[in-house]
Amino acid sequence: VSSLFLNGCLYSTQSTEVGVRTKTFSLFGKSGVENKVYAPGSTYFFVPFLNQWNTFDKTLQNIEMTLTEGRGDVLGRDDLKFKTIDGNDISLDVIISYRLDPDLAPHVLQYVANSDEALRYKIVRIVARSLPRDIFGELTTEDFYNATFRAEKSEKARQKLNTILNPMGVVIEKVLTKSYRFNDAYQKAIEDKKVADQKREQFKSAINAKREEYNRKLEQTQGEVNRMIAKADGEYTQATIEADAYYEKQTLLSKAIRAEGVADAEGIRQMNKALAEQG
Repeated sequence: VSSLFLNGCLYSTQSTEVGVRTKTFSLFGKSGVENKVYAPGSTYFFVPFLNQWNTFDKTLQNIEMTLTEGRGDVLGRDDLKFKTIDGNDISLDVIISYRLDPDLAPHVLQYVANSDEALRYKIVRIVARSLPRDIFGELTTEDFYNATFRAEKSEKARQKLNTILNPMGVVIEKVLTKSYRFNDAYQKAIEDKKVADQKREQFKSAINAKREEYNRKLEQTQGEVNRMIAKADGEYTQATIEADAYYEKQTLLSKAIRAEGVADAEGIRQMNKALAEQG
């Protein structure tokens, strides 16, 4: 009997849990939730019936809200449905990563929830399904295609959720977005646009290929023209040099002929002069 009594007096926490004690009756001091956090991986001795013991998991938890049935927190479809700021219906898969603030575990037990399950489903999940709809609904339809815009709204959602949940002892670590879907008619329009964009890109690629081919041929032709011009310039320069040399040669030759003629004429004049003097 004493062994059973002792076992009933032992209260433990797992390595990932913190404990909170509630005094249901006290001869000394006041009863109620004790403002003390009992450490993980420990065992404590309390008188049964006069004390109540609650534990909370302090590890990171994930709430996945997704279109895929049988996955996440509920069996059926659980993704967030809302409208973009320009009026299109959209559904979004979201993962909320949160953890308990161990220092606030007594506050959580007294004012928020008495178990991990109650904290998850009655507090975190309800707030996390409501507020992100408004924040992601600030995006336009086109904005959803931009990962940077989605990340900015995820961070804004995280901050807003922490504003609400931090006083309740809950810390939101991440708000992650996954797949998103528009209604069928708009989705069909998007797919048609993608096909049209692909064809446009194909046409642009074909035009660019033709332009590059034209530029390549133009460069080849320009190179050939430059080669012909260089050849003609070379031939012209060579002809000019040869002509100048020939002209110089003929000039020298004419000067020599002239000099020879002048010398012959002078010789004849001198001979005539000599002959005239003898006569």
